[in-house]
Amino acid sequence: MSKSTRSPAELRNMFGANLRTLSKRYPSISELSRQLGINRTQFNRYLSGESFPRPDVLDRICAFFDVDARILLDPVANLDTSGSVLNGPVLKEFTGPGVNGVSDQIFPSGFYRFSRRSFINENQFIVGLVHVFRQGDHVYVRGYEAREAMRQQGLPIDAKAREFRGYAIRQEDGVALMISRRKAMTSSFNYLARVASFENNYWVGYVARSVRESTTGNRVTRMVYEHLGGTWGDILGAARHTGFKTEDELLPFHRRLLQSSDPFR
Repeated sequence: MSKSTRSPAELRNMFGANLRTLSKRYPSISELSRQLGINRTQFNRYLSGESFPRPDVLDRICAFFDVDARILLDPVANLDTSGSVLNGPVLKEFTGPGVNGVSDQIFPSGFYRFSRRSFINENQFIVGLVHVFRQGDHVYVRGYEAREAMRQQGLPIDAKAREFRGYAIRQEDGVALMISRRKAMTSSFNYLARVASFENNYWVGYVARSVRESTTGNRVTRMVYEHLGGTWGDILGAARHTGFKTEDELLPFHRRLLQSSDPFR
């Protein structure tokens, strides 16, 4: 039977089968339906092929899973993902599982305070704030460069110029972040692994920036991420204390993890 003559029941069954495949990536159907803003009972009807979503709900589902309306016609495994570099046919077996596999247990959503040595002045440190959030299967990072760091490089200090964004990739024992400034002017590779702490909310690793070798500055340095949770008081307090810092001004546990007196290897 051709696609043009498929019955409503066949379309519902195909959609339900594809939705079940996509939903396997999530440990909880209740949480998934909550993220989608769909009643759990109704979502189960979609999964079983008993019901079909309104156009606006279908659009929401497609956007969430980063697929298109062909999930009505073909098995999701057969859909062409050539428009997505990391999930496309060339890299889907290599980078695809990494960008789709960063669970909230591995790297939670929310705001993080980070510390690292400055690339501009090795006697100073940068303390900043980033927001980690999820859309569909993917995890994204957003933040802003310190004003003084941009000013010292003769760069604009408005918010648009300072903004950076990136995405997370699951690694064997941690997470990698690929981050770029607007128009990919500069990029950095960040690697983080969780470390033991009282609230289990610290990651330590390093950041490497995409610049030419220089005799006057480093291109790689240690970095600490601290998950701040969802308390706005803590987040706003952290935001007020970002920018250039001396080593003595760093939070004690950040200073300990950075091991500033030991060479990076």
